[in-house]
Amino acid sequence: MRIGRGESYSRGAIAFHWAIAALVLFNLIVGLFHDAMPRAWGVMPIHKSVGMAVLLLTLGRIGWRLAHKPPQLPDAMPGWEKTAAHAVHFLLYALLLILPLTGWLLSSNPERPRPIDWFGLFEVPVLPATPGIAHSAHAAHELLGLLMAALVAIHIAAALRHHFLLRDNVLARMAPGLRRNG
Repeated sequence: MRIGRGESYSRGAIAFHWAIAALVLFNLIVGLFHDAMPRAWGVMPIHKSVGMAVLLLTLGRIGWRLAHKPPQLPDAMPGWEKTAAHAVHFLLYALLLILPLTGWLLSSNPERPRPIDWFGLFEVPVLPATPGIAHSAHAAHELLGLLMAALVAIHIAAALRHHFLLRDNVLARMAPGLRRNG
């Protein structure tokens, strides 16, 4: 099955996707396992900087998507699967915005503010937050991080299912080197 013009994501969308994917995977690993990592590694400041980068890249990706129509899902794909794909994508976009914001809020706790030093370049200002908001943001950040991990696993599993089991070009739309011919 050859991918025709308009059936693949644009180069910009592909670049945003893979950059955000790499940063999210890094942050999920750090977020889930930072307690087991040596404190000397200093991973949490990097986690926070990466989270802010994800927020900025996601805003850019949303802007890109509004200006560049994504390819449609294959006609042969069942309706339930299209609905599930759209729901997972919507939730992923929502979490790509909400997770960095909750992290930023928890770092802005006025009882113990921990400003974000963005990769040593500049300090991101704290948000106006009460201790209650910061504590709620912390709880939400942890719970939503687990939801993000689950959705990422589902997203990857679905892409691999399309590539290896269904042998279609759904994954190749975002990874052009994997295109199947004929």
